[in-house]
Amino acid sequence: MDTKDSRNQFSRSLLRAIQEASPDGILVVDQHSQVISYNQRFLEVWQMEEQCRPDEQAMCQSLSEEPLLDSALRKLKNPDAFLQRIQELYDNPTLHDHAEIELNDGRTLDRHSTGLFDDQNNYLGRVWFFRDITRQKLNEALLQDLAWRDPLTGTMTRGYFLERAEEELQRAERYGHTLAVIILDVDHFKEVNDRYGHYAGDRVLVILCQRWLEAIRNNDLLGRIGGEEFTILLPQSDLQTALQTAERVRSITASQPVHSDGIDINCTVSCGVAMLDNNQNDSVKDALKRADNALYSAKKLGRNRVEQFSGVL
Repeated sequence: MDTKDSRNQFSRSLLRAIQEASPDGILVVDQHSQVISYNQRFLEVWQMEEQCRPDEQAMCQSLSEEPLLDSALRKLKNPDAFLQRIQELYDNPTLHDHAEIELNDGRTLDRHSTGLFDDQNNYLGRVWFFRDITRQKLNEALLQDLAWRDPLTGTMTRGYFLERAEEELQRAERYGHTLAVIILDVDHFKEVNDRYGHYAGDRVLVILCQRWLEAIRNNDLLGRIGGEEFTILLPQSDLQTALQTAERVRSITASQPVHSDGIDINCTVSCGVAMLDNNQNDSVKDALKRADNALYSAKKLGRNRVEQFSGVL
């Protein structure tokens, strides 16, 4: 074997070793969309039947890409977008690609692709990398949910509520809609914990939030901003609608005891209502301050009531 053949064989063996050691599924095609090589991981990631014997993978010069592509398209949630992007990449070899693609079986694949060029910048083909990132995506979703959802009540956390509320305020400013905010505080909640225990207190908050969610619209936002303090944002609502919603929440709370371990726990809630002025550079935090001021008035006037903000902070 001459030196050139020896080097070529060494290069092929090295390529095979690198491919099989890679955690990514790898597919290499030439400028005519003929498959040059792929590794075992590529077949596993795509859950495909092997197209040629493993020891011949680096030599599959005549294998068309079409069978592999057809098999992949049947597994995709959005095959048209996938096919369109492939065509874009083949039409413009200089493009690099990085995307996440969803499969019908619920898995998510991370996809990278780049063109291959020789020293004279002649296009030689393209290499594709695929990695199953389903577990990573699930963990990210879990962490995101922990950041967004109060672990006890399932309502929005303070931070996420403020984020969503700012988005709604921007939308209201864009389209000239009105926004209202309600702050709710469970009356004498410390006495509930002291008398019935913290488990019962937690049960009260969970049940009350469930009832409040049923009493408001689907596009209204409910968040927990303190221990027993909550807030509701009402997009596209005037003051009258906000007062009616707050009264509905107050009435439901007062009229339906929470049942816990054979005990009926009676609760009431005080509510403060304020509007957001989308024409005066108003902010969500400013509106919450006004609603909190109205809540203070409701408590000062005897609790279990709804008050609206009137005056200047």
